[in-house]
Amino acid sequence: MHMSKSTPTVAVLGQGPMGAALAHALLKAKVSTVVWNRTRQRAEAQAAAGARIAPTAEAAVRDADLVLGVLRDGNVTRAVLEPIPEDAFRTSTIVNFATSTPHAARKEAGWAAERRMSWLSGAIMVPTPLVGQPDSLFLYSGERAPFDIHADVLKVLGGDARHVGTDHGLASLLDTGMLELFFAGMTGFLHATAMVTAQGLKATDFLPFAETMVDILPASLAGLARDVDAGTYPGTEDNLAMELAALGHIVDTSDDIGLDGRFPRVMRDLAAAAVDSGHGGHGWSRIIEQLRKPA
Repeated sequence: MHMSKSTPTVAVLGQGPMGAALAHALLKAKVSTVVWNRTRQRAEAQAAAGARIAPTAEAAVRDADLVLGVLRDGNVTRAVLEPIPEDAFRTSTIVNFATSTPHAARKEAGWAAERRMSWLSGAIMVPTPLVGQPDSLFLYSGERAPFDIHADVLKVLGGDARHVGTDHGLASLLDTGMLELFFAGMTGFLHATAMVTAQGLKATDFLPFAETMVDILPASLAGLARDVDAGTYPGTEDNLAMELAALGHIVDTSDDIGLDGRFPRVMRDLAAAAVDSGHGGHGWSRIIEQLRKPA
């Protein structure tokens, strides 16, 4: 495996918003940077900031110790890399940042292994404005050695650079789980805000109350995680029969106002199914068993 030079060169394949943000962070840190994009015009802004524009993806790969693939998806990534001769990859590690499912990430890593590429699967957990910040989270999975070799450069992209395991699907799996939590939280806030604004309050009136609920979530999540790992769902602090009533109030309020009630109905119906199955005395953590069942 190739060891990086003390002053490595990094190639960024793809100059959409995220690719451009990664290149900008590298250039700001004085890292030698090569950029490539199918449409050359998109790469010119980085050239003005000090990057070299590679005429082809192959040239970018051959010129670099570390290659960041920031293309639309796995199909596009393979289409770009497939025509490049295998010997071009002998002195570089590829980090695939294309969004993916865990299954697809493993499949893409298998394809790379067949071509004897040094390959890391990556997931970017921040929006473009936060790229390059010391606390920005980037996840990497795959063989540990390439991560360790390039750790200093990877931390330029996001200071919280974590190698999460040798299974190439892990970065994508954690990305998917974190995004589900993020979007569910935002959707819950928006549905609740629709309820309160329909009855005369402003979103900013509700915001501090919403933030109070968010503040208690870390302790709640810790308790849920303990219960799930233990496989027990005690109802000593809460129970589903009680919570079902509260969830019913959310659905009824939503219906009374005339809102789209699908979001609260999902939660109510999960609780109702657990109660109907005889688990009304268990805590909310018991819902994971409902989620593990086919609908």
